[in-house]
Amino acid sequence: MNTKLSQKLFKSRFSVLFSILSLYISLSFFIRITMMIWSVKDLDLNPIYIFRAFATGFLFDLIMGLSILVPYTIYLLIFPRKWMGSLFDRCFTYFYLTIILIVIYFSLLAEIPFWDEFGVRFNFIAVDYLIYTYEVFANINQSYPLPLVGVVLVGLIMLTFIVFKKFSTFKHTFSRKTPIRNRLFHTVPVFGIAVILGLALRNKQADFSNNLVINELGKNGAYSFVSAFRSNELDYETFYPKLSEKEAYAIVRKNLLQENQKNSTTRYDDISRITAGDQEKKPNIILIAIESFSADFLSEFGNTNHLTPNYDRLSSESIFFTNLYATGTRTVRGMEALTLSVPPTPGNSIVRRPDNKNLFSVSTIVKSKNYQPYFIYGGDGYFDNMNTFFGGQGFDIVDRDRGNPLSDEITTNRFAIPDQEVTFENAWGICDEDLYNQSVKYADKNFKSDKPFFQFVMTTSNHKPYSFPAGRIDLAPGDRNAAVKYTDYALGKFIEKAKTKPWFKNTVFVIVADHCASSAGKWEINIDRHHIPAIIYNLPKQMPTKIARLTSQIDLMPTLFGYLGWNYTTNLYGKDINKTPIGDERAFIGNYRTLGMLKGNIFTQIDDRKCVKQFVVSGNEKQILTVSKTKNKDLASQTISYYQTASMRFKNGKMRNK
Repeated sequence: MNTKLSQKLFKSRFSVLFSILSLYISLSFFIRITMMIWSVKDLDLNPIYIFRAFATGFLFDLIMGLSILVPYTIYLLIFPRKWMGSLFDRCFTYFYLTIILIVIYFSLLAEIPFWDEFGVRFNFIAVDYLIYTYEVFANINQSYPLPLVGVVLVGLIMLTFIVFKKFSTFKHTFSRKTPIRNRLFHTVPVFGIAVILGLALRNKQADFSNNLVINELGKNGAYSFVSAFRSNELDYETFYPKLSEKEAYAIVRKNLLQENQKNSTTRYDDISRITAGDQEKKPNIILIAIESFSADFLSEFGNTNHLTPNYDRLSSESIFFTNLYATGTRTVRGMEALTLSVPPTPGNSIVRRPDNKNLFSVSTIVKSKNYQPYFIYGGDGYFDNMNTFFGGQGFDIVDRDRGNPLSDEITTNRFAIPDQEVTFENAWGICDEDLYNQSVKYADKNFKSDKPFFQFVMTTSNHKPYSFPAGRIDLAPGDRNAAVKYTDYALGKFIEKAKTKPWFKNTVFVIVADHCASSAGKWEINIDRHHIPAIIYNLPKQMPTKIARLTSQIDLMPTLFGYLGWNYTTNLYGKDINKTPIGDERAFIGNYRTLGMLKGNIFTQIDDRKCVKQFVVSGNEKQILTVSKTKNKDLASQTISYYQTASMRFKNGKMRNK
């Protein structure tokens, strides 16, 4: 840097300001390098892309650094010259500097575990987590040594003060009694650059490639957090490619109709179909959604660590879906897919949105068959709006009530899990063994009243901090593999206990993952990181079989209803895979902003820049995407029509029960 300019910046009244800005940009660059090395196996090594990512990242770092220093810039501009270096000036500077350094160091340090778990910068997930402070801070406390984190933060701040003192940063700030006209020399560029970058930069400008790591390297974590907070929901009609409304509905109505169905009406915007079954069976149904249960944990898919002996055994006795894909990367997406049977519309999951009660759902269908639906969760169902959503669909709620009430608009039963029925609990909830005991408890209750039941059971043990009761398995808590093995142990114990009950012989178990343990990879959407297992166990008079056909998570429950021979009217987007013609199978996969449909070996992707891209998918376990040289217009139209109509139907209230 030019010596004269350096003196004007770092040996002036503004010495602290520019030193902090330089520190922030330098640390952000270091974090970016660390993340690049961390994810090098998923990185596109194109040097032009890497250079662009770092250049873009520098601009985001600069605008974020300037933004957090704007208040101090104003202070330096307007503070009277005669009081510069006074006790008040020193106290205010040290106080403000301490707050800023806490924010800087904590946010940068927090990005490391977030990147490790999700493979991205702060996004909707971080925004969502901030809302639920009890679960998040308890989880942090159980996953990381908070006292040590505090000591590290204090140590870093003290080290910064020592360095600043050594290089006379504070001396220049407090000794230079700069007139206001000279102060304007510094403040005008600061404000000017901040305004220009603030108007010009948008977070999605970093998404210039098909490689997820490259795109995320080009972002700033704090800026991404603010951007996600401001755009928690995305309006499909504003941001995504569209067809005419009539064309979109015509395509969806045609593609949803199965051989045993007929449309309920001739209205172009009505997707309801009447399903004809055969010899209806009405067993009890227990749907278990296992937290973060990737297919690659199973021996069936090449895992040699023997983590899931119980699930492996059950799969050999069940209808086993070996080619099934989760719609998203979070629990609320899995819940949405399994209950609403809808593609993952952009922005937040419908589970977390307002005005989501009384939607046509799986609950609508089972209640029409006189089932009693339950949502059984080992944590506080206030988290992620679960209770409001499930209560709004008519489920009775069983959860670890911490005093967060359901919405006043919802009238449903809520049963708190009592302390005496809990043997182990962490930030996210009770252990899976205790949770399954609640399932047994309410199954017993319904059996005595001679009423069929439908339970949605959501586990939590396979989640950080990966803690569980001691003495259950041969691995120590705190590790993902150990948590997987424990959750499998608890599942096996549950099934054995259920077998002793009189209701077991007339109960079907649907056991599926909510999403994979990780979604990070080379692409914006990594198809193989959405591959999950699912089984239908204990189905009456059904021989064990494997379904290797491509299946979406939203197809699981309609397929079950097909096996049960049910006659019913449906507004679901899911299809019975056994009634789907060969070649018409498809899976929907999304990640908040980028949405896609896999059909055959073509993955069609749409995003909030109104772009449509297609990739040829090759490989088995690790699906490799290659940009397609030609575009299949029919698949592009199908993809758009599914997401467009699903978004419109929720927005316009057409997803509600009539």
